[in-house]
Amino acid sequence: MLEYASYALVLFSLGMYVVLDGYDLGVGMLSLAAGPARRREYGEIVATAWDANESWIILAGVVLWAGLPGASAVLLPAVYLPLIGMLIAVILRGLGLEMHSAADGYRRGWALLFGGASLAAAVCQGLVLGAVLTGPRQEGGRFTGGALDWLSPYSVLCALGLVVLYLLAGAAWLQDKTEGWSRSRTRRTGRSLLAATAVLAVALGLLLPGADPQPTALDEPLRAVLFWLAVAVAVGAAAVAWSGFGRAPDWRPFAAVATLTASGLLALAALTAPVVIPPDSTVHQVASPHSSQLFLVLGVGLCMPFVLAYNAYAWRSFRGKYTAPVEPALPPLRTVPHTPAPAAAPSGAVRTVLRRTLLVVLGILATAVSQDVFGGVADWIDPLGVALLAGTALAAWVAGDRRDRRAGHFDAAPEAEHTP
Repeated sequence: MLEYASYALVLFSLGMYVVLDGYDLGVGMLSLAAGPARRREYGEIVATAWDANESWIILAGVVLWAGLPGASAVLLPAVYLPLIGMLIAVILRGLGLEMHSAADGYRRGWALLFGGASLAAAVCQGLVLGAVLTGPRQEGGRFTGGALDWLSPYSVLCALGLVVLYLLAGAAWLQDKTEGWSRSRTRRTGRSLLAATAVLAVALGLLLPGADPQPTALDEPLRAVLFWLAVAVAVGAAAVAWSGFGRAPDWRPFAAVATLTASGLLALAALTAPVVIPPDSTVHQVASPHSSQLFLVLGVGLCMPFVLAYNAYAWRSFRGKYTAPVEPALPPLRTVPHTPAPAAAPSGAVRTVLRRTLLVVLGILATAVSQDVFGGVADWIDPLGVALLAGTALAAWVAGDRRDRRAGHFDAAPEAEHTP
């Protein structure tokens, strides 16, 4: 049963990523068509929570790798190129966003890097989705296809659909967070993207039976009920978004688009579960042993509330419309004279060594206990490994302290002594 909990965690993490980071990517792509002032404003809006939004895809990757290793062993080699492209785009996107935010005024190069990398990341994600839905070639739990198997007409259409969906989420988010868009322009842009999303969703749904080697099973009553219920919710959310673009309250389109996206993902899961890799690799077949599942579900389950709390805190802290911050001028830097610190007393050095030795021992014990409890192994870590780990950790600490002491990082003086 735990393997289905891992599968649910993967789906939940991916859903949270698409809903949350989707509008980030959409705003970045929309910035390519905006003017200099708007581009900087869009970047500042995204900078409030983009790192928390992207943490969900890390959780999804961890659960997939550790909880469903049979799936990751086939899927990762099948999509190495678009996946690496996505990771590079995400790195460049963060670089452009942070450098532009830290720059004094508008910087065209960083702004274009942010927008272009957002587009590249969305395209790569769509190609990966299309490759997964069309089913990588495999034999005996190993990928047997070619390096470009992920490139197909259906995966290209998936990439286009995901880009349009992200643009729709970005437009809905901008209506909620920005001022200055005319109501007519907001309505025109949002409704155009919503119509394009609906057309592409229908096209992808109709073409899925021919592209997916897994036979559709809507003849099963429970599966059919879940699928059509999710579709009905998505249609209702689309209607709310259509009505909400260009009208108050401004948060309504984004809430509707988020509901639409989540419903679409649930419909896809209801159509394919419990198959992870088409046509017939199920959750049970690709899952890791029970002990690994237990460790994973507990570990990730304990992390998720913190990630959710971070998301909620960021949303609450930056709620309302965006306003450009007024930054006061920095005072002139004060020069602090360097005074060599007295040598540490022998008793203090002994306490430092004992404290750090205790920390190393506690770390080793925690590792060994985790191995015994969750790995089903009754042996402790090899004594040679313990000695090497402890010696390396202590040597690194001592070397780091000596280097920092020579650099003056440990020097301190009362504030009064520095006051001119």
